Amino acid sequence: TDLRPLDILSEAVPAGGLARGMRVFQVQGVRGFQLSASRPRALGFPASRLFIHCDRFPEEFSIIVTLRALRVPAKRNEYIFTLMVDESPGVLVGLRYAPDKLHFLFWSQERAGGWQTRVTFPNVSLSDNQWHTLVLAVSGQSFSLTVDCSIPKDVVVETPFPASLSVRRASFYLGNRRRRKGVFTGLLRQLVLLPGADATPRICHAVNIKVATLSVPTVLQDVPEKPVSNEVLKYPYETDMKVTLGARPRCTKQEKAQFWFNASRRGLYLCNGSAWLSMLEVQHRLDYVEEYQNLATNSETMGVEVFTIPKVGLFAAMANRLTPPGSAIYRWTDGKFVHYQNIPTYQAQSWKYFTIGKKIFLAVANFEQNERGQEFSVIYKWSRRKAKFITYQRITTYSARDWEAFVIEGEAFLAVVNHREGNNHNIDSVIYRWNPRTGLFETNQTIPTSGAYDWEFFTIGPYSFLAVANTFNGTSTKIYSHIYIWLGGSFQLFQSILTFGAADWEVFHIGDRVFLAVANSHSYDSGMPAPSNFYAINSSIYELNITAQMFVKFQDLLTYSALDWEFFSVGDDSFLVVANSFDGFTFSVNSIVYRWQGYEGFVAAHHLPTVGCRDWEAFHTAEGSFLLYSSAKEPLSKVLKLKTT
Repeated sequence: TDLRPLDILSEAVPAGGLARGMRVFQVQGVRGFQLSASRPRALGFPASRLFIHCDRFPEEFSIIVTLRALRVPAKRNEYIFTLMVDESPGVLVGLRYAPDKLHFLFWSQERAGGWQTRVTFPNVSLSDNQWHTLVLAVSGQSFSLTVDCSIPKDVVVETPFPASLSVRRASFYLGNRRRRKGVFTGLLRQLVLLPGADATPRICHAVNIKVATLSVPTVLQDVPEKPVSNEVLKYPYETDMKVTLGARPRCTKQEKAQFWFNASRRGLYLCNGSAWLSMLEVQHRLDYVEEYQNLATNSETMGVEVFTIPKVGLFAAMANRLTPPGSAIYRWTDGKFVHYQNIPTYQAQSWKYFTIGKKIFLAVANFEQNERGQEFSVIYKWSRRKAKFITYQRITTYSARDWEAFVIEGEAFLAVVNHREGNNHNIDSVIYRWNPRTGLFETNQTIPTSGAYDWEFFTIGPYSFLAVANTFNGTSTKIYSHIYIWLGGSFQLFQSILTFGAADWEVFHIGDRVFLAVANSHSYDSGMPAPSNFYAINSSIYELNITAQMFVKFQDLLTYSALDWEFFSVGDDSFLVVANSFDGFTFSVNSIVYRWQGYEGFVAAHHLPTVGCRDWEAFHTAEGSFLLYSSAKEPLSKVLKLKTT
C-alpha cells in the first residue's frame, strides 16, 4: 500500500529557523541548503521521528532527491544522506556520489555475513553545477534510478534489500556519514522517502523536471504572494472622538477638546480652548524637485562623494575624467558649492571619505596610469594645519573603480574594486586592513571579481556583509554578483545573485526591513543573439528574508543603463533615485525618483532630465534637502533642491 511521503530534509529543519550548519542559497532561481562540514552531527535527527509506529525500514520504497552538485575530484565520494546506528560506524542506508557514479548503500544481516552492499549506477553525470532530480526505486533485488525523468537505469544485484531492517537507535544524517570527510558540498533542495511505491510517475508530470517536487521544506519554497487584505481594516474600532477636517476651524471654549486633522500636511491638532496644539509632528513631504545650482566641473565626472568635516564644513569631491587638471573638491559656502582644492588624479572613478579615530581620509580610485606608467590609487589625509588634503599612501590597483571603507570589531578596513588588468577582467579585488602600529593599510584578503564596479558594505545585527557588483567576465555581462559574510576573520561567500552588467549595490532600511538594490547597466553575451536593446533592462530590489537567511527578489524596475542607486528620506517618506545613463540612442535620459508605497513597492514619482548620469548623492544643509548628480558625458554637474510642503 502506498504510504505518505517522509520528508527527511524538512524533518532536519527546526520550525521557524535553520539547523546549525545549514544556510540557504538561491541559484538559477531555485533555493537549496548548503551544509557545513564543521558540525556533521548537528545535521542529524533520530529515525524515530519519521518511523513513528514501526522501527523497520520499508522493504520497498523510493528515494527522491533534488540537488545541485559541484564538481568533485577523482576518487572522492560525497554523501547525500546516511542512516546510521548510534555509536556504530556502519551505514544502514546511504546515498553517495562520485564523479560520473551514484552509489546506493545498505546493510544486510541475513546475507553477505553482515557486510555492507553497494549498488552502483555508472555514467551518472551530476557534477555539472545544474539542478537535478533523482528517483531511486528499490524492490528486493531490483534497483532503478531515474535522473531528470530520463530513461531509467536498472540494476539487479544478488543481495536483496532486507525485508526487515531495524532502525532502532538509528539516526539520519544530511550530507555526511557523521564525520567531516565526504561531506556534500553542493546544494540540497529535496530529500524524501516514499514507502511502498515507485515515485517516478508522481514526479515526472512536472513542467520543470529538473526541480520537480514531492515535498520541499517551507523555507525553500517560492516567496508567498503579498496578502491582499489590509491588516488595519480587520478590526473595527468605535470612538466618540470628534475630528474636524478641512481648513483651519476656529478654536474657542466651545471647541475645547475637539481635534482638527490637517489633511494636506498630515497634522493632528487639539483645541485647548484658545489655540490648536500639535499632537502629531507635521512631517515634510516631497512636492517637486527644482534645479538649484549648475556646477561647472574640471571635466566629465565619473563619481561624487559628499561629506562633512567636523567644525570645517560640507564638501563634495568630484572624480573627474581628464588629467590634467585632475579632480576638484568643492565646499558648501553661502548656500552653494564653491571650488576649494584640486588634486591630481588619473581618470578618477570615485572617492571615499572615512575616518580612523581623529584622522580624516579621502581615497580616490584611479582608472589609468600616471605619466610614468605607474598605476596607483591614492589615500589623502586631511591636514588641519594646511586645511586641505595631502597625499598619505599610494596603493597599487588595476583600473580601480571604487573604494569602500568599513569597521569590523573595532578594526578599520578599506576595500578596492579592481576592474581589469589589461584585457583580463577576471582578477582579484583586495581588502586592506589598517595597521595601527605602522599607520598604513596592509593587504588582508583578496576576492576574485569579474570586471567589478562597486563594493557595498552593510551590517545586519551582529553580522557584517560585503557585496560586489560584477560587471563583465570577458564574454558576458550576465554573471553572478556575490554577497560575502564576515566569518572567522575573513569574508566568506553568503549568496550569489544573477546580474546584468551590475554597476552598483545600494543597501537601505525601511522600518525593520532590509533591502538591497542592484543597478544593471547592460545585457551582453558574445555567445547569444543581440537583444533589441542592450540597455533597457530591469534593475532589481531584493529584500532580506530572515527565515531563509537570504535576499529574495522584491521588485523589478525598468532602467536604462543604470549606474547608481541612491536612497533618501523626506519626512516619513522613503525614496530611491536611479542614475539612468543611456537608452541605446541618447545620453539625454530621464533619471527617476521612486517613492516607497508599501505593498505597491517603489512607484515612479518624479522624472529628472539628466545627461549621461553617473552618480547621485543626497545631502542636507541649513538651506534644505538636496540631490547632486554627476555627468559622465559633460563637464557639468547639477544640484537639485527638494521642495517640500
